[in-house]
Amino acid sequence: MPKVSKESAAQLSDHGPVVDRHEEIDGYSVNFVSFAEDIDATHLLTGLPGEACTCPHWGYVLKGIVTFRFPDHEETFEEGDAFYVARGHVPRAVAGTELLQFSPAAEYHVVEAAIRRTLQEMGSR
Repeated sequence: MPKVSKESAAQLSDHGPVVDRHEEIDGYSVNFVSFAEDIDATHLLTGLPGEACTCPHWGYVLKGIVTFRFPDHEETFEEGDAFYVARGHVPRAVAGTELLQFSPAAEYHVVEAAIRRTLQEMGSR
C-alpha cells in the first residue's frame, strides 16, 4: 500500500512563507502545507476561472486556522477539523497553520501552475 509522510514526501515547493511538501499517490496529490505568515491567496489565483481555486480538497487541520472564501459564504476550519472544500474557493490561513490536504492531482497541477505563473510575474515587476 502506498504511503507518504511529511518527511518522506518527494516534492518540496518552498514559497517563503508557504512550504508545501507533497507526493502523488494513485492520481491524488497529498500535501503537507505550512504557513509561516498570514496568507490570503486572492492575488495568487489570478487568471483562474472566477479568480478562485478550481480544485476540490479534502484535508485535516493539524495546527492553526484556515478559511476558504466562496462568492456567497466562508468556511473556517481549526486545529483538529477534517474538511472538504469544493471548487471555487479562495484560501486564507493564519501564521503557524499546518494542514494535510488531498486533491485530484490533475486539477491540483492546473492551480499550482497558475500560482507559479503569478508568483513569477510578481517577481518580474
